[in-house]
Amino acid sequence: MPAPNEGPSVRLLRVGEQVRHVLSDILQRGDVHDDVLASHVVSVTEVLMSPDLRHATVFIKSLLGQDEEAVLKALRTNTAFLQREVATRIRLKYAAKLKFLADESFDEGSHIDKLLRDPKVARDLEQPEIEED
Repeated sequence: MPAPNEGPSVRLLRVGEQVRHVLSDILQRGDVHDDVLASHVVSVTEVLMSPDLRHATVFIKSLLGQDEEAVLKALRTNTAFLQREVATRIRLKYAAKLKFLADESFDEGSHIDKLLRDPKVARDLEQPEIEED
């Protein structure tokens, strides 16, 4: 078992990436028969697996963040179908239970970028540091 500060194991990362690829492929091909999912481009940005591989937290982002709540609702409505598809395409001992969440990291990055571009912050960043002797 990894130490608390080590982070996920290589196996967890590899399985999470496999699940991400499978879900991306299913959504891209339009295999889910849902009007909301058919009318939106959805990116699966990251999948975090639980240590026992029984649970997968799936982070998604709809193109331009449009109708994200509707997209999440559609994914949650079709969770059973998506779980079955992932289970048949990735051979694991257990079919992982999928939990869909909006990926907020893009919004946080945009917010930080906006703050850094603020004239007051830019002025402070341009100030030369005073050397102490």
